[in-house]
Amino acid sequence: MIVTTDALFRLAYGKYAVGAYNINNMEQALGLFKGHIEAQAPFIIQISKGARKYAGIPMIEAIIRAAEQMYPDAIYAVHLDHGDEETCYSCIDSGFYSSVMIDASHHPFEENVAITRRVVQRAHANGLSVEAELGMLGGVEEDIAVDEKHAMLTDPDEAQRFVEETGCDSLAVAIGTSHGAYKFKGQQSLHFDRIEAIQALLPNYPLVMHGSSSVPQSEVERINAAGGALDPSARGVNEDEFQRAARLGVTKVNIDTDGRLVWTRVHREYFRDKPQEFDFRKPGTVFVDEYAKFIVHKSEKLGSAGKLSEVRSALG
Repeated sequence: MIVTTDALFRLAYGKYAVGAYNINNMEQALGLFKGHIEAQAPFIIQISKGARKYAGIPMIEAIIRAAEQMYPDAIYAVHLDHGDEETCYSCIDSGFYSSVMIDASHHPFEENVAITRRVVQRAHANGLSVEAELGMLGGVEEDIAVDEKHAMLTDPDEAQRFVEETGCDSLAVAIGTSHGAYKFKGQQSLHFDRIEAIQALLPNYPLVMHGSSSVPQSEVERINAAGGALDPSARGVNEDEFQRAARLGVTKVNIDTDGRLVWTRVHREYFRDKPQEFDFRKPGTVFVDEYAKFIVHKSEKLGSAGKLSEVRSALG
């Protein structure tokens, strides 16, 4: 059942975070739905501009609808991730999405406000909510690249002003995370003092954490042992910090890179161990099961596991 993103946020706020996962193909969708049914957790499907281009808009939407028929008890929202203004309008007009994200964070503050306000007006007129971004995460997210020296934590006062001037419904904040697989050298922790300061000025307002993959060392090691060449020193976000962040208003947590690592590990190991094979359906089946296990684990860390019946009752 597709629901509004706002509805999930109202139920989760201050108690747990809802996992938001990008999909690009059938196998990811099947693992995502299977894992959340096993975890009994609500979730958010994210479709990026790149996924719409890769799979084709009719195809990616059809995959989601088909997965819902196979897993009718699932409760989820559909969200555009990192959209530009044109893509936001396309998704708003499609009637398929629950919410859109306009990412104008690379523009100066006033221009970010103006662009976001236009998208909010169009989305609200069509019953959709809008996520915006303030501050700049380091790393790489599809065609968006920010050098770490230019990354900036979100200023709490600016965050309050931004929300008031744009009317956006949730805000992605830079609080110590980073996009991509090459996140940090050494240990990195979320800036909880910054989250607390933002929540103090925006009480009961949903905050979003991007770049929240943990880049498990076990996955990196297994990929490299099977022929990969990932940087073994890369580190991600400590997933044991998710629930502390959730209690401070972080209601949506974006996780993409970790799922890509699972895909890469499964396929590298499969064809390393079975070099005579060429049937892509076999490792695809393995991936669906492994991705589902990954989803169950993340749901437990987010605190959303076991909440499905509660969400269903609240939404009627």
